[in-house]
Amino acid sequence: MDRLAALLGFYEEDPEDAFTRFALAQEYAQRGDAAEALRFYQGLVEEQPEYVGTYYHLGKLYETLGRKPEAIDTYQQGVRMAREQRDLKNLSELQDALLHAQGIGFEDDAQ
Repeated sequence: MDRLAALLGFYEEDPEDAFTRFALAQEYAQRGDAAEALRFYQGLVEEQPEYVGTYYHLGKLYETLGRKPEAIDTYQQGVRMAREQRDLKNLSELQDALLHAQGIGFEDDAQ
C-alpha cells in the first residue's frame, strides 16, 4: 500500500489525530502538493495549536511559496507556543527560522 493511502486510512479512522494530520501534510509537501500540505498544516495550527512542530514546517512552506509575511507570523506564533510549553528544541529552531525569514541571519551564511 502506498504511504499516502495508508495515512489517509488512518486519517479516516481518527481525523483529530495530530500525528496523522502532520504526517499527511508532510507527505503532500514531499509530493509537491502545496495546497493539500497547507490545508493540513493550517488546520493543525488552528485546531491543535499545541502541536508545536507544525509551525516550523508551515513557515517553511510559506517561505517556499513566497509568502514571507505569513511565514514570519507563523514562526512568531510557534515561538510563543514553544515558550509556553518550555519546548527548548523547537523554540531554538523556530527562533532561528524567524531570524532568517526576517533577514537577520548569521554572517557566515552570507559567504
